[in-house]
Amino acid sequence: MMKFGSKKIAFAAIEMALSESRDEEVELKKRYASIGIKTAAVDVGGEFVSSVKKMIERAIVSAKREKVIADNHADEGAVAGATREAISQIMPKAMGLNVGGKIGIARQDDHISVAVFLGIGLIHLDEVAIGLSHRASPIRE
Repeated sequence: MMKFGSKKIAFAAIEMALSESRDEEVELKKRYASIGIKTAAVDVGGEFVSSVKKMIERAIVSAKREKVIADNHADEGAVAGATREAISQIMPKAMGLNVGGKIGIARQDDHISVAVFLGIGLIHLDEVAIGLSHRASPIRE
């Protein structure tokens, strides 16, 4: 298994967040698994402010379901913190508007990255934004 740094893990999270279909998600997941990177993705959306908590929860649940993280406070906290940070990078554009998109999560060893890709709706004048964050969480067997 090749070892990658935070840049490659962040790239994987971004690619997962940008995937356009469930089939593409599955294919990316397989490709990354073959080189030792665990990945997950989850669709999110709604009114931005009221959706932030749900986005963080969905990221944690998705990462646990796909075995990207273990069921422990350190890993859950790393994903929650990285997701919150990525969302906060989008906040100035999305405040008070509806959003829809995907959260991508990637991990290898202690590197965890979360990418949030959102379309931001205002009538027919759509904006897009991406937020990215990285955390380190030690591997616990």
